[in-house]
Amino acid sequence: MPQTADEPDAVAVRSWCSLALEALGREREAIDAINVYPVADGDTGTNLYLTVESAAAAVEAVFAAHATGTSVPSAADAVRAMAHGALIGARGNSGTILAQLLRGMAGVLAEGTGGDRMRLALAQAAAWAREAVAHPVEGTVLTVADRAAAAAAQAAPGADTAEVARAAYEGARAALDATPGQLPALARAGVVDAGGRGLVTLLGALVEAVSGRGPERPYETPVPFVPVGGGDAECPAGDDGDGGGPVFEVIYLLEAGDEAVERLRARLDALGDSLVVVGGDGLWNVHVHVDDAGAAVEAGVEAGRPYRIRITHFAADRAHARPEPARRAVVVVVPGDGLAALCREAGATTVLARPGEPPASGELADAVRRAHAREVVLLPNDADLRHTAAAAAEQARAQGVRVAVIPTRAAVQGIAALAVHEPDRSFDEDVVAMTSAAGATRYAELAVAERQSWTTAGICQAGDILGLIDGDVAVIGQDVPGTARKVLDRMLAAGGELVTLVLGENTPPTLAEALEQHVRDGHLAVDTTTYRGGHQGAPLLIGVE
Repeated sequence: MPQTADEPDAVAVRSWCSLALEALGREREAIDAINVYPVADGDTGTNLYLTVESAAAAVEAVFAAHATGTSVPSAADAVRAMAHGALIGARGNSGTILAQLLRGMAGVLAEGTGGDRMRLALAQAAAWAREAVAHPVEGTVLTVADRAAAAAAQAAPGADTAEVARAAYEGARAALDATPGQLPALARAGVVDAGGRGLVTLLGALVEAVSGRGPERPYETPVPFVPVGGGDAECPAGDDGDGGGPVFEVIYLLEAGDEAVERLRARLDALGDSLVVVGGDGLWNVHVHVDDAGAAVEAGVEAGRPYRIRITHFAADRAHARPEPARRAVVVVVPGDGLAALCREAGATTVLARPGEPPASGELADAVRRAHAREVVLLPNDADLRHTAAAAAEQARAQGVRVAVIPTRAAVQGIAALAVHEPDRSFDEDVVAMTSAAGATRYAELAVAERQSWTTAGICQAGDILGLIDGDVAVIGQDVPGTARKVLDRMLAAGGELVTLVLGENTPPTLAEALEQHVRDGHLAVDTTTYRGGHQGAPLLIGVE
């Protein structure tokens, strides 16, 4: 989509994300297939796709926030959203580096647009990406980014954004063709670097977004005859290429200051290899390969607050072996790390949804794939995720997995469904039983009003405690304990056998004790179960079965 006086730059950013996602969707299998350095992990295309999907979703959210007005977001808002979305959704080594490339570009383009700004943006992107990798190696996406920036710098003086983007694309394409001569592993397999191939795809989408037409010479990826595994780990941009090394890939988001992150870099570099740390302004994405996964996580805890922790064991991938798929698995979206641990103990694969940052369909589809089962039950646990979960299910079905989405609207419904899950009975019977358990569970949550507004229970003031039952405000209170008691009484007035309480990270355990006593005093035949939900948006979740 071309940039014109009538079409703000934010629209071009949105178009770039959309076109890049579409292109990676077409090419990700081919890019996965050429992922041979230093081992054939087979995930580079998929990880880039999931990273861009998160970036595109963040940009769409910015546009949605302006949907009620006549204006569109500013270019600065759009590029910052794109970079933030990529950062929080980055997958694997290549996705983490891509997030830093986009962050580098956003830092320049947020201050202005045009050909000269695009030159600077590409230069800063390449420099920041190289700085983020502990031990850069030539012949990877870092080299391709460098050459793209150099080619953009050589564009004719006064060149517009489209001309600079075309120069960068051609420079990246030439650099990609040269990567087999820089990395022996690529030369032996007869392929170009997979991460670099993905970057060429992204730059081709940029050309189309700012000029209205794609590159004159589209790049086609030949699929080589090489053995490809299917694990979650992927080739590092800085490694010796011997195919050995640590057996765990550890990835997490981290809230920490700059000085703490510098100490973390040094500690993780001593623990393993393939270290990439990207981000800034208090939020970071950390990726490393280690033998001691626990030590890598502990280092993050010492530096700040790690979350969305993903640990992958890829020793089997290096042996090009995959275990026989399990018959059935359950994938659960959870609002806090406490419930994530609970569901994992029950055998489920979890996806953590931070407040205001719902998972994208690609993230759910990736979780279904990681569950490695022939049959999967997906519990979205949020009414707003029903379409996202349906899209993820379709992606998984296209890969031969039988998926059933149970339309759970809250985490407590997911807990109820998981409690009756029995993998030994037939798939249909299991889905029916889990759906019935979820449907028989009423749900509520407590929230803090951010401003004065009208609700179904009357007018609330900023700071009031709202009690929502089945998604609607039913009680307005002044404190959490009192509001919780009123919510429980309303829910139990219709009957119930079991109350489930899920406490937020900062909610004192004494609240659970007080509410359990309240239930015992007023409802003799009702049992109460309490869980610690960890870092979740609501101070208290309630379920009544």
